[in-house]
Amino acid sequence: MSNGTSNDVSGAINNLIETLGKLAQQQVEFLNSGIKTAAQLAEPLGKTATELVGNVINTLNQVLQNISAALAPKK
Repeated sequence: MSNGTSNDVSGAINNLIETLGKLAQQQVEFLNSGIKTAAQLAEPLGKTATELVGNVINTLNQVLQNISAALAPKK
């Protein structure tokens, strides 16, 4: 094998490994971006869901108080 051919194969292998490394790095960055986006979406949804549950509980409490007041004997 001539020295030129050996250098070409070595260069091709180095380029292939470098490309695979870049692809792997891009996959990690893509995954991190997806996780950050999901977290940013979940935060307001969680807050809204918590507020909704609180509002439902308050409404049920008011309904029960009204029922109790309606059933209580009048003085």
